[in-house]
Amino acid sequence: MAFQAGGQRPAPRPAPATPEAQAYLQDYTTLLDAVPFPSLVVDHRWDVVLANGAFRTLFRGTGPHPTAMPGDNFLRFVLFHPDASAVLGEHESSWCLPMLAHFAAALERHGHDAGLQAVRREIAQDPIMEAAYRQGLPHWIRAVGAEAVEHDGAVRPLHHPDPRWGDTECRVVVESPRALEELGYTRLTLVLREPRRTPHRPARPRRSAAHLRVVPAPE
Repeated sequence: MAFQAGGQRPAPRPAPATPEAQAYLQDYTTLLDAVPFPSLVVDHRWDVVLANGAFRTLFRGTGPHPTAMPGDNFLRFVLFHPDASAVLGEHESSWCLPMLAHFAAALERHGHDAGLQAVRREIAQDPIMEAAYRQGLPHWIRAVGAEAVEHDGAVRPLHHPDPRWGDTECRVVVESPRALEELGYTRLTLVLREPRRTPHRPARPRRSAAHLRVVPAPE
């Protein structure tokens, strides 16, 4: 489920207001870079505030995109980048639909946020994605249960570019230390698990149009 988004690149993120907050984030960056697993810090729009080297390695093969690079906004990457399924296994059911659910919740809390409203407009531009958001998403949540929506603790498949990992899984660990929470930030770490040994498969094609197979298509 991805399409060529026609929106504008997200605006640059403002720096923390106080020197103390800036110093904390500098030290937190050092901590993040010492973590061997992909880890990132995002705000309520899923704009990426910090990301470590392991995160950049995971997405090193991602092609260019004007609005949906993984190091800029992770929500946009999951929903709109045609290369997302090359890294995020079971892309639609394990990543897109939970992310759409979190986006809907964020939109309820921050309804006037310009960045979230821009994502909403881009969803509305595509009839299939709009149908998935308005009709398919509630159907899917009822079918699989609310726990499938949660990121923290979820085990989700990945296709890691490093052959030492290959087709594997990660457990998503979500943390909000007090200092990050006061800044409106959340940290996610993708704790890699032992690789799944499967036969070699050909490279996955880029997706150039929205498509959602796990919920009913509009008639």
